[in-house]
Amino acid sequence: MLAEYFPILLFILVGFVVGVAPVVLGSLLGPHRPDPEKLSPYECGFEAFEDARMKFDVRYYLVAILFILFDLEIAFLFPWAVVINEIGLAGFLAMMLFLGILVVGFVYEWMKGALEWE
Repeated sequence: MLAEYFPILLFILVGFVVGVAPVVLGSLLGPHRPDPEKLSPYECGFEAFEDARMKFDVRYYLVAILFILFDLEIAFLFPWAVVINEIGLAGFLAMMLFLGILVVGFVYEWMKGALEWE
């Protein structure tokens, strides 16, 4: 009866070791003082441990939204490129319209100076 549960027990044991061993080894072998680089601002452009009511630059969020927009554009381009022979001219023109709309929006943002970082 207990032999049937041995694979489950082994799975739990291996999972525990894989989850706990890196933490234990890191605390034993790693540096005990935090690296100043790791405490520096990361991706948000301002210090993480300041007053929550401080002013921050909204252009960061504009760049982040543009990144997501073009990242999604690439996500749509891969499946389209795979089936381009099957969808024919109509699929090609639909994608060109999609890309044209994105390019017009990007040029508008560029001309407005939204991408300039001073």
